[in-house]
Amino acid sequence: MIRFDDSHIDALIEGHARAELKIYTLGQFKLDLVDHEILDNWGRDKAIQLFQFFLISRNRTALHKEQIMDRLWEGDATDQNFKVALHGINKVIEPNKKARSKPKFLQRQGASYKLNMEHVWLDCEAMESFLEIGNNVSSVHPELAIIAYQYAVKLYNGVFLPNRIYEDWTSTEREKLQMLALNGYISLAELTLEDQPDETIRLTEEALSIDPTWEEAYRIQMMAHMINGNRPQAIRTFNKCKATLQDEFGIDPLPNTIQLLKQIQGK
Repeated sequence: MIRFDDSHIDALIEGHARAELKIYTLGQFKLDLVDHEILDNWGRDKAIQLFQFFLISRNRTALHKEQIMDRLWEGDATDQNFKVALHGINKVIEPNKKARSKPKFLQRQGASYKLNMEHVWLDCEAMESFLEIGNNVSSVHPELAIIAYQYAVKLYNGVFLPNRIYEDWTSTEREKLQMLALNGYISLAELTLEDQPDETIRLTEEALSIDPTWEEAYRIQMMAHMINGNRPQAIRTFNKCKATLQDEFGIDPLPNTIQLLKQIQGK
């Protein structure tokens, strides 16, 4: 098991500063290329789709272009479409690439392709790395965990690739990142509960803005209000939780949430 420390956080921060290509996918889709302005000259939306698919597939082995086209375009999958989309990508991310020179960011192995992440910083990947640090040190080094979680949730600016929310090839990654972000907010809220209850309340509100049915966020928020001596607000938080769960799922809060309410009420 890796023993995480401050140097791992420093390495992630330095990685962002050093990356030649920075890609933002959370709440937006934006690219920053060192020393160059990224121009919106993809040509076709298929070029953007293909590049975003490479992002999602970054941790897999190189995929054959037939697999990629079938997944993305189904009935509109042709070699010409693929070539045009690939050309559009290279024109955007390597505007000064010399003819016939080897691309820096896209690797080709025969008819298979993948994104070379060696020179790339990706916001959702950085978020996962910060969360991994926080999760691994939270019980032994809570101060470091707080810093890691703070960096992680700061990166979550909204859903993954919001311009593709109706594309099924993005849904798994989107759902995974939303769950990770929720867990990050909750973990940070728990760590700040005793000393910074107001911050805990803010963090749980952020979590509930992502998923208003996240019952654990309501429980932690109830405890934060009690630490602040605000019993009425703690009860109102429970009532909001109960109403939301009824409206969304037709169910009552879990027994431990009801037990917390009884403790708050002094019963």
